[in-house]
Parts: sequence; structure tokens; C-alpha cells
Amino acid sequence: MSDEGFIPLSRDVVATRIPSGEPVTLPAQTAVLITQALGGTFTVHVGNQSGLFRIKGADADALGKEVATPAAAGDGPFDLEKAWDQLRNCYDPEIPVNIVDLGLIYSLETADAPEGGKALSVKMTLTAPGCGMGPSLAADAEQRLLTVAGVSSARVELVWDPPWSPDRISAAGRERLGMV
Repeated sequence: MSDEGFIPLSRDVVATRIPSGEPVTLPAQTAVLITQALGGTFTVHVGNQSGLFRIKGADADALGKEVATPAAAGDGPFDLEKAWDQLRNCYDPEIPVNIVDLGLIYSLETADAPEGGKALSVKMTLTAPGCGMGPSLAADAEQRLLTVAGVSSARVELVWDPPWSPDRISAAGRERLGMV
């Protein structure tokens, strides 16, 4: 395999193995190839290992990139559309479509939180029940929802009923995937 396009990591990085979801430390100087950079995270191929890994935006410096943090949704009162916008910043590491347009979000419910602000509850699924990336994607979604003004808590629950199917992909997602 050619080393063209591979970047040596400048420091050790804890990455998530795709699709198992297992945390793995990639040592400094490991050669990686960025295959996807969406939503502030990076999917990389490691030159000396099989498979893909997800690197958080907070570790972008190890790739020679600017450290990314989830975009804040702004100040002011709670706005449900800003919560949806934050979910649209979450990407499956193997598919270049956000989790909303991929049809993984089944519901987003709001309630008044006892401590003030809004408590958000999301039900989401995955394209395959055996995918180990579920907890990582759910945690990413929760962290992004917590940046929305007026949100005091967020909980993302993985559900399997109804089962996901490609029919759930939005028109924008289908276009991105070349399914139109």
C-alpha cells in the first residue's frame, strides 16, 4: 500500500474502532489516512492495521488539524430547531450522512427539567443492531444537545423497534448517497 496521503500522528490518541466501538490507543507516529471528516470528527484508516477508527475532534491536533469542538447553538431561550441542528452535526463514521437525514432519530421529546431549562429525550436506532458504534454515536448526540441554549439535560436511548430501513433516509440523505 502506498503511503501517499497518510499522516503520522503527532501524539498518542484514543480512537474508537469501527464498527465494534472498542477504544484503542493509536501511538504517536502511527500513519493514518483520513477517509471522512464530518461533524468535527475524523474517520481514519490505519496503515498497519485493518479497519477504520474514529478520532474525536478534540484530538484533531494529533492529525495536524485544528481542534474542533461542537458548535454552540447560541444564547437565549430554548429553540427546538437548534436541537435538531445539533443532531444534524452527528455523523455515522462510515456513512457521509448525518444521523437525522440517515433516519436514525425516531423521536426528540422535550420536558421542563426540575432544575430549570429543558430535559431532552431522544430515541435513536442504528443501521444494524450489532454495530458497536451505538454508544459512541449516542454520547456524541448527547454532548451536542447539551450545547443548546436552555437545555439542562439530554438522554439518548438506543432502540430497535421499529427496525431501521433505507426507506427512513431523507431526500437530502438519498441525494448525498447518490440514491436519487
